[in-house]
Amino acid sequence: MDYYYLYDYEMSSNTTRIAKNTLMLYFRQILIMLVSLYTVRVVLETLGAEDYGIYNVVAGVVTMFGFLSGSMAGATQRYLSFELGRGDFDRLKKTFNLSFTIYIIIAILVLVLAETIGLWFISNKLMIPAERKNTALWIYQFSVISFIFTTLTTPYMAAIIAHENMNIYAYVSIIEALLKLVIVFLLQFITVDKLWLYGIMICIVTFINTAIYRTICLVKFKECKFKLSYDIALFMELFSYIAFNLIANISDIFKKQGINIILNIFFGPVINAAQGIATQASNAIGIFSNNFMIAVRPQIIKKYATSRKEEMLSLVFRSTKGAYFLIYVFVLPLFLEMPQILSLWLKNFPEYTVLFTRLILMEVIINSIASPLMGLVHATGRIKTYSIILAVIRVLNFPLSWLFLSLDAPAYSVFVILICTTIMEFIFRIVLVNKIIDFPVLGFLQEVILPITIVSIISTIMPLVLYFILWQSILRLFIVGSLSILSVSVWTYLIGINRPEREIIKTMFLNKIRAKNKVKSSL
Repeated sequence: MDYYYLYDYEMSSNTTRIAKNTLMLYFRQILIMLVSLYTVRVVLETLGAEDYGIYNVVAGVVTMFGFLSGSMAGATQRYLSFELGRGDFDRLKKTFNLSFTIYIIIAILVLVLAETIGLWFISNKLMIPAERKNTALWIYQFSVISFIFTTLTTPYMAAIIAHENMNIYAYVSIIEALLKLVIVFLLQFITVDKLWLYGIMICIVTFINTAIYRTICLVKFKECKFKLSYDIALFMELFSYIAFNLIANISDIFKKQGINIILNIFFGPVINAAQGIATQASNAIGIFSNNFMIAVRPQIIKKYATSRKEEMLSLVFRSTKGAYFLIYVFVLPLFLEMPQILSLWLKNFPEYTVLFTRLILMEVIINSIASPLMGLVHATGRIKTYSIILAVIRVLNFPLSWLFLSLDAPAYSVFVILICTTIMEFIFRIVLVNKIIDFPVLGFLQEVILPITIVSIISTIMPLVLYFILWQSILRLFIVGSLSILSVSVWTYLIGINRPEREIIKTMFLNKIRAKNKVKSSL
């Protein structure tokens, strides 16, 4: 079967839906990023550095428990999407009810931990000025309440994503961002303790967010009407999935924080600053690929649930290319013009920042290719071996980095090791998927990896030539950046995608033109 050319009306419809959902999530993310950049600056100016630091460190203690609900979120989305794909409403309702029950248990567990260990830590271990201790404790309680609201919101968000109603997800996120703008406005004019006010208003926004999600889901999705469920077999299935997913999540945290700790031990905090800036840049780019996979993953799971293997593999092939090209169109200009971009953004930045950022961006684009394969593994539900081996590979970063730095290797060697282990993860995913569902490895290499490689090489030539010919300046940044985006876009259209995909793009473009013309003619 040539999965690259598998195409029919239903797949065209699904591809169009994925494209629309991705665009909605892109719009959401761009708006939230702009609002966040503005609100952080104003809140910092209004509260002052000390109070802003108190809020972040106190709220951070609560969010440390977030890996619990994060593991649950992936399980809920997977099982809801699976049952939607099979069309089994009774089991769909049981899955939601049982998931929500487990979320309640998690919320109670977090509440107990927060009001014992967490409260002790805040009161006795954090360096907080004595005159702000009482306010800090209030902020802590507001943060605990906010976290519980967020935990109980997650199953409703999972239902929305499983139903692929990304417009709802995007609109509610935008409402949340606008409410935070209102908070910024109020902070500047209300004269009470601004730190206390900020904490309680963030808590109120979280409550409103939960109420909106719950109301929408109760109106639109029948399975979201909660009722206690006692299906032991389904509980054990969910619990097993969550437990092994938790192993993978913890190893990912260890992988990321391990580098930070090792660099601090060997080189001090200045290197940590460079690594932190590089991580921020990579996270900003990685979000776009993550949004694309949020839109795609429910379709992969639903096709697996209905045993439409050929269509599922075709979607995995397409989404792998899509995730990569959506990342690469940003990575190429950033990679080339990183010194100039950092100069404009930060003016002064620590040594190694440029090199660290470029290396982490390489790791990001490798991960973008692996994301659809990860979605395919989760669709099967067989994640035990996957999670354990993945955790082992990720944890290898720590001892290998320690060993190389002990042998006087340069600081950037930890990122080279990170790239190598990420490639190992990618190879392992292909091997495991092939073992689980007889994945067409040769077809994947020919129909996905080869076009990606060709486009990456060809599209880099002209931007790279101009990069070396022109002097470093804002003009070169504009020329190289624009040409990079244009080059990646053109070569992706000509070589990176196939004929049916080009037809979808043409159809979507023509439909938008017709819609605009129809609106104009009606005016």
